[in-house]
This record gives sequence, C-alpha cells and structure tokens, in this order.
Amino acid sequence: MTRFTHVIKRSGSIIPFKVERISNAIYRAAVAVGGRDRERANWLAGQVVQYLEQTTPGDHTPHIEEIQDAVEKVLIENGHATVAKAYILYRDEAARRREAQGRRSANPSENIPWAKMWRVLNWAVDHQLHTTAALNERVARGEFPHIVHESEAAYEDDVAAAAQLLAAHGREIRLVLICGPSSSGKTTTTKKLEQYLRRAGVRFKALNVDNYFHDLEAHPRDEFGDYDYETPQALDLPLINAQLLRCLEGEQVLVPHYDFKTSKRQLNQTPLQIAEDEMLLIDSLHGLYPPMTDGIPEEQKFKIYLEPLLQMKTANGRYIRWTDLRLIRRMLRDAVHRSWNPQQTIEHWHYVRSSELRNIIPYHKRADYIINSAMPYELCLYRPRLLAQFEQWEKRYENDPLRKDAYERATRVRQMLAEVTAVDDDSPVPATSVLREFIGGSSLDYGA
Repeated sequence: MTRFTHVIKRSGSIIPFKVERISNAIYRAAVAVGGRDRERANWLAGQVVQYLEQTTPGDHTPHIEEIQDAVEKVLIENGHATVAKAYILYRDEAARRREAQGRRSANPSENIPWAKMWRVLNWAVDHQLHTTAALNERVARGEFPHIVHESEAAYEDDVAAAAQLLAAHGREIRLVLICGPSSSGKTTTTKKLEQYLRRAGVRFKALNVDNYFHDLEAHPRDEFGDYDYETPQALDLPLINAQLLRCLEGEQVLVPHYDFKTSKRQLNQTPLQIAEDEMLLIDSLHGLYPPMTDGIPEEQKFKIYLEPLLQMKTANGRYIRWTDLRLIRRMLRDAVHRSWNPQQTIEHWHYVRSSELRNIIPYHKRADYIINSAMPYELCLYRPRLLAQFEQWEKRYENDPLRKDAYERATRVRQMLAEVTAVDDDSPVPATSVLREFIGGSSLDYGA
C-alpha cells in the first residue's frame, strides 16, 4: 500500500495512482534490452514508491515527470544502467514527439515517403478522388464500381512493378522482406508476389515469423490486462537472426511453432532449408528492423514496404490519416479472425502506433520499393460497418483521461466516416482484392 492516491498527468488531469503503471514501464524498458524478469520490475517499482514517500510531503500528489525521474534514479542505483538507458531514451523520444505535435515544423517529416506520396496524389487528382466531396460526387453518379476498378488496377500495377524489379535481380536476391505497419495489406501482397514469382519461374519458400513470438505472458501488460505485443522485442529476434543466417548458408533449421490458442511457443518444430536457387520470403511488421537481418549482406535482400498512402482531404481541408485507415482495417479483421471486438482494437491502438513510429515507419527509407495499398473506395464500405460504433466510443471516452488516445481517434474517424457516402454492397470488390483481407470474402488462401 502507498499513501499516494492520485497522480498529475502532463495535461493537468488527475488520475488514480497505480504502482502497476510504474512496474509496467520498468518491465517494458527491460524487455527492450532483452530482460523479462517481471518480479524484479515489481520490486523496483516498490522502491520507486518508497523513494517518493520518503522525499515528498505527506499530502503531496506526484507529477508524472516526478515519478519518471524517480524511476531513472532507482534503476541506476540498483545496478540496472542498461534498462535505465532504454527508459531514458524512450522518455526522450516521447518528449520530442510531444514537442513536434505541439508546433508546426518547418522541415518535412522524415516518416513520409514523399516521392511516392506525390505520385499517389497526382493519381488521386486525375481520378477525382482527392477529396471526400469528389468521392461522394462520383458515387452519386453511380460510379462506385468504376472507382473500385481504377483503385484495384493502380494497386495491381504497383505489385507487378515490385515483382518485376525483384525478378530482374535474379539469383542475387536470397531474402525478400514484405514489411509495413499493421493492416497495411502485407499478407495479400505477399500472396500476389508469390503468384508473380511462380509465373516468372522464380523458386522460393516462405517463413512465418509469427512463430517466433515469445509466450504471451512474457510481454508487458498494462493495468487493463492488455498485452503489448507490437514491439520487435515481442519476437525472439536473436533466434530469427541466427536461423536466417544458417538458412541462407544452406543449412537446415528447425523453426518454432507458436500456438495462438494457448499463446505459447514450442521450439524446434518445423524443418526449413532453402536451395541455392531459392529465395526466402518473409511477411513481417519488423522486417526492416535491423537486428532481424543483421549480418545478411544488403545485396542479398530485397525490401518491400507497404502503406495505405491515401491522398484524400476531408471537408476541413485536412488529409485523411493513414493510421486511421489501418485502425479500421484491423478492427474488421480482428473481429473475424482473432475474436477481438472493435472496442478492444481502438483501446489497444496506442501500443500499435507507438511501436510503429519507433520501429517500423522510420525504416521505410531502407526499402527497395514502396507499394501503396490504399483503396479510395474503402471509406464508403466502412461507414455502414463502423460509424455507429465510433459515435458511441466518442461519447464513451470523452471524459476519461486514461483513454484520451482512444477518444481522439474515435472523434477523428467518426467525423471522417460521417462525411462519406455509405455503400452497403461490396460485390464490385474483387475476391482477390487486398481489401478482402479485412472485410472478408477473399479467394486467397491465407492459411498457406
């Protein structure tokens, strides 16, 4: 027990004090550097509370910055300098992100693939799909099937161009990495690339890195019981890297198997070996994260990055955020394939966003080719599926300081969906569309 009952957030709001938040922050920093001792994290959190009680007045309500200062001090004094460094770096990155959000920078963001984005914008203007108003006008004219066809053709051209570039490298390429943030369409794109490569006579094998997940209990968990499994450290990166190096040397490796029903991993399960004339295909959030493929020569890797780079303005003159498209996509997919209701997804999304801003999006510059997986028509299909729920979430989270992130996203997406024309009939969408990965009805075999 502690005498502290509340804590002051940076926004000034006051929330209940919970030592579990301190423990989780320490454990998260430990995981980032390879540690997974939850009991030690709990003990250190207790030391933080003890230090605060000893150094503050009896009626004191600690500020979040005060608590974080105490965490750094306790970590260092108890011999956890490496964990303290990870904690300090994360804290510094968060502070810089808040500063950047609070002002308009004169410098363009390095997280945006500008050259590709401008090509997508040019396409959107040419097809009168650069604003929600223009989209609505075309739908009102009965052109929804045409919009679907145009959007799908642009995506297929992108995939074909990536496949042709890959095939042109010949036997020089041994490892193909299909990467990008959550719900960017990696699985479907990987399937389509496989089809192109087969037709081109290119031999390959696929590796599912989901099998390298640590057991669920080893991931950081917050006060709501939600696990953070979005970071690269959720995967056994040293094992992946070691097995990739051996595999590319022609050795046979035994890939582990992760059981998503039990949330546990079994080692040394499935034999994998590739021949000299074969490529290894990996579809992964973190394929561009350096530790995963450390030691593999760059000339042996072909890296594809996906993002729904939609270039469409809403009525307020702001561009629709790509992360909002992916949030909706993941809601729909997880509801069908992972038995998660959409509310769980929006409450978990801050973990998704935090990790991708640190560990995925900044590495897009390492990619050999960028594919735009956005479908301008997808907004029309999302409105009847989710608008009512976003309206409910906006009201639910409005006065909850612990769900500020969910509230802001719910408000923004509700406004976006409210201004597009609803389309209930998705029959014009091809069975092989990347969007079918999320709305269902795909003819592709995602289990293979």
